[in-house]
Amino acid sequence: MKKILVIEDTYEVRDNLEEILGLAGYDVITAENGKVGVRKALETHPDLILCDVMMPELDGFGVVRILSAKPETMDVPFIFLTAKSEKEDFRKGMRLGADDYITKPFDDVDLLDTIEMRLKKSEKIRTSFDGTPEGLGSFLNEAKGLEELESLPHDREARKFKKKSELFSEGTSPRYLYFIVSGKVKVHRMNEWGKELITGIYRAGEFLGYEALIKNQKYAESAMAMEDIVVNLIPKDDFLKLLYGSRELSARFIKMLADDIYDKQEKLIQLAYDSIRKRIANALVELHERYEQKGIKIMRDDLASMVGTAKETAIRTLSEFKEDGYLVIEGGLIIIKDLEALRRIPG
Repeated sequence: MKKILVIEDTYEVRDNLEEILGLAGYDVITAENGKVGVRKALETHPDLILCDVMMPELDGFGVVRILSAKPETMDVPFIFLTAKSEKEDFRKGMRLGADDYITKPFDDVDLLDTIEMRLKKSEKIRTSFDGTPEGLGSFLNEAKGLEELESLPHDREARKFKKKSELFSEGTSPRYLYFIVSGKVKVHRMNEWGKELITGIYRAGEFLGYEALIKNQKYAESAMAMEDIVVNLIPKDDFLKLLYGSRELSARFIKMLADDIYDKQEKLIQLAYDSIRKRIANALVELHERYEQKGIKIMRDDLASMVGTAKETAIRTLSEFKEDGYLVIEGGLIIIKDLEALRRIPG
């Protein structure tokens, strides 16, 4: 059952909406003003929010501004209820992140149709991207939303890169958002002595290079194919139009950025405080769970670069893990035998 939050200060209107939506099969939560509405939105995580514009204490514009900035609610469809029809109110609401307007007095059928349409659109965007090239096209096309975006090209350029080919390099300006169709890509940085540190490994079904595009800055890292790969190239201008035109798309990439920041912070803590043995164990657990199931195929140089150590140290530690029975190595492939033992290795 879909959950709808109604934020409306007029009791009669609020009660009427609760009855209509309840009869239509929705789970309805109500709030009598904007402050209460923000609190209930963060507590209950509704599937859609109906909000009056003119309210005491905190008006509808304030509500949408706050909720659009919160990771928990930034992608929740937001519909304004208003007795005003001035164009400036509409423009202001859309700029702040509202998805639609319903003017009062409203028709019951129009109300329910608008809600159903917004819920379906939100659901499509959340589920259409399945990590495949077809899912990518569906996701981007669903996310367009605004009429002015319909002219964007449907076909995305696919390009093949050979093993060790560079997709982009540190200090260059971004031109594309990269979507990996097949293969793996490492993102890395070099220090002044030419020592490499791998900051991330990305696989098929993942985006790459969006940090520089969103920040409008040059790449802070380089990306290289770890094997022969195929990627879709989405032009910078197309991506930015979509990003600024769709709350759902913006929310998705903001969450991805937040996850990346958290992962990198965790790696920095590990580099600062964990032993080499613990860092290599953590890297193997991550590679096993995230990228490989039957075996880990990675060059020993790359494994060493992931944890900030020398190749010889990585090889010696792998031999120790093999002797301990945690893994076996067959033809260069690392096969984990005791994942829990690797997790339990002390720092």
